[in-house]
Amino acid sequence: MDGMIPAFAQPAALGLSARPANLSRRGLLGLGAGALVLGVALPGRMAHAQREGAAAAAPRPGTRVPAFLEIRPDGTVRLLSPFVEGGQGIATAMAQIIGEELDVEPARFTVDCAPPGADYLVVNGIRMTGGSYSTRSSYAIMRRLGATARDLLVRAAALEWKLPEAELTTEAGRVLHRASGRSRGYGELAPAALALPPKETVPLRDPATFRWIGKPVPRLDIRDKSTGRARYSIDQRVEGMLQAAVQHAPRLGAEPDALLNEAEVRAMPGVQSIHRLPGAVAVLSESWWRARRAVEALQVAWKDGPGGDKAGLPADFSSAGMLASLRAERGAGVPAESEGDAEAALRGAAKVVEAEYDAPYLAHGQLEPPSALARFNPDGTLELWAPNQMPEVFQAVAAKLAGLEPAQVTLHSPMLGGFFGRHFLYDHANPFVQAILLAKAAGRPVKVLWSREEEFGRDALRPLGFARFRAGLDAAGMPVALHAKVVGEGPIGRYFGAVLGTSPVDPSVVEGIVEKPYAIPHRRIDYVRQAHPVVIAFWRSVGHSMNDYFYESFLDEVAEAGGQDPFALRMALLRDRPRQRALLQAVADLSGGWKRGPFEAEGGRRARGVAMATPFGTEVATIAEVSIRDGEVAVHDVWVAIDPGSIVNPAIIAAQVQSAVALGLSSSLLEEAVFENGAPKARNFDAYPILARDRMPRVHVRIVESGAPMGGIGEPGLPGVPPAVANAVAVLTGRRVRSLPFAKTRFGSV
Repeated sequence: MDGMIPAFAQPAALGLSARPANLSRRGLLGLGAGALVLGVALPGRMAHAQREGAAAAAPRPGTRVPAFLEIRPDGTVRLLSPFVEGGQGIATAMAQIIGEELDVEPARFTVDCAPPGADYLVVNGIRMTGGSYSTRSSYAIMRRLGATARDLLVRAAALEWKLPEAELTTEAGRVLHRASGRSRGYGELAPAALALPPKETVPLRDPATFRWIGKPVPRLDIRDKSTGRARYSIDQRVEGMLQAAVQHAPRLGAEPDALLNEAEVRAMPGVQSIHRLPGAVAVLSESWWRARRAVEALQVAWKDGPGGDKAGLPADFSSAGMLASLRAERGAGVPAESEGDAEAALRGAAKVVEAEYDAPYLAHGQLEPPSALARFNPDGTLELWAPNQMPEVFQAVAAKLAGLEPAQVTLHSPMLGGFFGRHFLYDHANPFVQAILLAKAAGRPVKVLWSREEEFGRDALRPLGFARFRAGLDAAGMPVALHAKVVGEGPIGRYFGAVLGTSPVDPSVVEGIVEKPYAIPHRRIDYVRQAHPVVIAFWRSVGHSMNDYFYESFLDEVAEAGGQDPFALRMALLRDRPRQRALLQAVADLSGGWKRGPFEAEGGRRARGVAMATPFGTEVATIAEVSIRDGEVAVHDVWVAIDPGSIVNPAIIAAQVQSAVALGLSSSLLEEAVFENGAPKARNFDAYPILARDRMPRVHVRIVESGAPMGGIGEPGLPGVPPAVANAVAVLTGRRVRSLPFAKTRFGSV
């Protein structure tokens, strides 16, 4: 497999929109005794069936009520969500949206991740939880789903009572006829509703009357997480299960040659068996701790795989060497954005400013260690529990590995212990392949759990990034031209090349540098592709995580060169962008008014920096206040104004922004995945420090609803943090940090 999604697992090759898995409905949904599923096709499905013939028709994604909703006799609702809950609050948001139209309080919902199936391909014909796209991609679909279900229930009651539908209303999961006092619960009406055809259109609730959408509804999963009842992949157990611990090759591409003390390890307590795997060895035991002790004791002689260095990382690969290679690249590249004549404007500029910026490889460093559980059933089918962000793709790849059809693979998608782009199908970076191979070899269910060291050794990484900038200023110090060159490779180009079509530009490499809202008349952004030998990955806010740092830091350099205040310069360059100007003013007001500094405050001198970002359809403005303590950057306050257009749950938005600030600070202050001699140096958090609690600043969030199309939430809070901090540090110290993390730079007293 080459990368995250091998050729046989690309959506087109898998026929993802062709049909749902052929599984028993009761087994698929896990219905309880007496549960009544509201089962009727929505109009889009009926029309499609009439056009194509019922036998050939596949459901249009997001159109079948029974695929999503189970209305129980007690009036509670089980929602099978197309999206995976991983701490981002999507289960609560889905309950709010559907509950609003269905007229059921969100607290009465139980939300589970749906199994693979064509009904759930609601993100432009595929199914993915990521890219801050879940809510905005499904908002209209889920409102219509809830409204259609409510309409069917009302009509069922009207028929039973022989009353006009217009005389009936709903309230808290019941259909009411106020004039007569009649009332029926949704669970009682579900059988009759099942027999009714849906209407072509159903009215939606007036947003002015929303009770739950737009409100800080408490999260549905908070009690289970607080009491330890939430079950993650690492908590899964099945009868007869063996536990597996692995030891990976020290360098990607090496394979096990000889097991030098195999007999000795086989004799260790609890060892059931020893197995060779692609690029690894594994020990099986009833106890994971015993398996781990045994596999760590196993002395393995490693050899290059059949392809030598081409099959993995070269033995001399280093991150420092990779950065040097990116810096040395002088190719012209291809334009990712072009407006006016940047080269001519630069030649005629009164002053030219130049700078180079870079950011390191980053690990995901998630709290939950990778795990997977595989079981082959007596009928030859495969059951798999695996953290993932694309269930249909994981199901298809698992089927290919097991020699089965996708319909013969039941995939469970447990709640995730964090996303951050970690749970896609990156090569060598996911243990579910090992779980399948080991379960097949052992003839018993096998659960694979990677230690922290194995996770760091095989994590897929945010790409190392590099950009070169030139800006031209006029005599008044205003920028008239900008030329940027971005060198590297991104995850979209590597894993979703088909999405790009004939475009040579990988948007995940240039996002955060192209399509900035500033009125610079002459602009050219070039993209130069240079592949990374390491396994690269999506990482929270993807290219924005470094590119907004590059651009917004350089814009402050432009302001300095032109004698401009950076806040005032941004305001001037946003003269034709009222939405962004309002947001920039909002973050200034939130911080008590813009002041750059340096200024005296408690504990010494401080300064502030500002940055803007336009990630994932959302606009963000950020201000950070910093000081220098013992030669290191200390961040005291971060103010974030965020405009996602419209919102579902402000409490979740605030929490997402706060966590994004934490990750943005951790990555910019401390984090760096260093490679030497073809292998990562850090194998645990002792060598890969992350932000400690005592370095977490106060975070202040203001949500602005401009009414623009709904944007994302999970990722946008991060990109403005690194440049806001960098710009404050430059004011305070007079030193411009152009290479992350800040920990590489020691600062004197200020």
